[in-house]
Amino acid sequence: MLKINDINVYYGAIHALKGISLFVNEGEIVTLIGANGAGKSTTLRTISGLLSPKTGSIEFMGKNIAGLKAHDIVREGISQVPEGRRIFAEMTVQENLDLGAFIRTDKEGIEEDLKNVFGRFPRLLERKDQLAGTLSGGEQQMLAMGRALMSRPKLLLLDEPSMGLAPLFIREIFSIIKDINETGTTVLLVEQNANMALSVANRAYVLETGRITVTGDAKELSKSEEIKKAYLGG
Repeated sequence: MLKINDINVYYGAIHALKGISLFVNEGEIVTLIGANGAGKSTTLRTISGLLSPKTGSIEFMGKNIAGLKAHDIVREGISQVPEGRRIFAEMTVQENLDLGAFIRTDKEGIEEDLKNVFGRFPRLLERKDQLAGTLSGGEQQMLAMGRALMSRPKLLLLDEPSMGLAPLFIREIFSIIKDINETGTTVLLVEQNANMALSVANRAYVLETGRITVTGDAKELSKSEEIKKAYLGG
């Protein structure tokens, strides 16, 4: 579904991604783990068109999307839930969700997806006329995920969905991620909570200073002594 081949990304003179290659099969949850500054968010931002690789290719459903504008990549079927949520605080929950469907014209389908989002996130239905900025952190994360789902993506990019959330909300968010995947959406997940990420993922890539250093089955990596020491508090 997604194939990244030897991409190099720079922030000015800083070489942020150094020849990264990875793939995501349809139906998988794949996670990128690593320390702060390893290049995880940069990888997602490059896939979603917010950054452009200097070299290399990004193929999605057989098409090279490297260099496409971000809104065109949404049209191709990729949606991102950004780090820090980035909801529109001065707009209502309903208006945020409506914006998630900005590329669509199928009114009946939009209405159906809105019902699905409210079914998956009942708190959002209770607060649909409330300003998004007045929601709790966990509710804002749910809104950001719901907004991304309104574009009906084939691939959902999640950037640090558990950041700043209470443990109870973290468990709920990861349960929802599994549910989203089981109902047909492929997921590429960036997450500092490596324990939680590896518990839901099929496969994992470990990034260190802009390079992929380890890759493998998520369950096997969660048992690796090296990974436990570096990322799992073992």
